[in-house]
Amino acid sequence: MFDVLIIGGGVSGVSCGLVLGSAYNKPFAQDKKIGILTHQKASSLQDAIFYNAYGVASGKLGSEILVESTKQLQNNYPHIQQIIDEKALTISVLEEGFEITTNKNSYTSRIIVLGIGSSNLFGIDGLTQYIQSHKKALPEKNRIQLKNTDHFVATGIYVIGTLAGHRSQLAIAAGSGAAVATDILVLWNNGIETHVHDSIR
Repeated sequence: MFDVLIIGGGVSGVSCGLVLGSAYNKPFAQDKKIGILTHQKASSLQDAIFYNAYGVASGKLGSEILVESTKQLQNNYPHIQQIIDEKALTISVLEEGFEITTNKNSYTSRIIVLGIGSSNLFGIDGLTQYIQSHKKALPEKNRIQLKNTDHFVATGIYVIGTLAGHRSQLAIAAGSGAAVATDILVLWNNGIETHVHDSIR
């Protein structure tokens, strides 16, 4: 049983994982089991090049970021289990948490975080009741989002990135994933506000 399973290995998903991973030395997060499905084939980063993203070298390819970010997650926070080449197909509600069935395996988790993009090809059975038209995309793009309030869909379900209704910008997606990570940390910390910073001091 994962405490959190992040579904999606793009900007928002890995950003969420990095912030959750960085809290490993906090007493309320030390025993938490965190996983991430890093299926990336449909990521919009595959064709991207960046000149306007804060902290990203000018001309950086999105395809490079996809590879480097999961390596960063693995190198800095190896306690987070990366599940590669698996795509979530079905999510079922259990008495405690959820069962996530992929094209290869089945997992359980108390919390799920969805960051798989806003394509109208969204194909996770068990979540279709939350689908609505994307509020910040052009109608002709035929994009979707999941109904949410500040990333919260329903008990134990969070959504991040463009699937949460955000515009498709790297910085926005990264911030969305980080925001949900801190929401989960607050939850683990019995509702006491918290965040995680590294320092050279």
